[in-house]
Amino acid sequence: MKLSILLLLCALPTAALADPEFKGDPKQGKPLAEKSCVSCHIKMYGGDGSKIYTREERKIKSLSALRSRVAVCNANTNSGWFPEEEDHVAAWLNQQYYKLK
Repeated sequence: MKLSILLLLCALPTAALADPEFKGDPKQGKPLAEKSCVSCHIKMYGGDGSKIYTREERKIKSLSALRSRVAVCNANTNSGWFPEEEDHVAAWLNQQYYKLK
C-alpha cells in the first residue's frame, strides 16, 4: 500500500506539468468531494471541514499542487476515483475555494 502511494506521488508531478488545465466539471466534482472528503476534513478541522481550504497556512498554491493533492487524498481514502473524477473534484475545489489560474 505505501509503495503504491509513493509510486503515485512520483508520477503525479510529471502528469500535472503535462496538463496544468483542469478538464474537470465542478458540478460533477461537488458530490464526489462531499461523499469522500468532508468526513475526513471534519475530523481534522471540525465544523463543516472547509477550514482546510481557507486556513491561512494552506499548502495548495498552484493548480498542479491541487490536482496532486486530490490524487493523494483519493489514494489515502480509497475513494476509487478515476483520474477524470479527480479532475472533477479538483475543478470544484478550485472554483469553490482556491480560485487558482
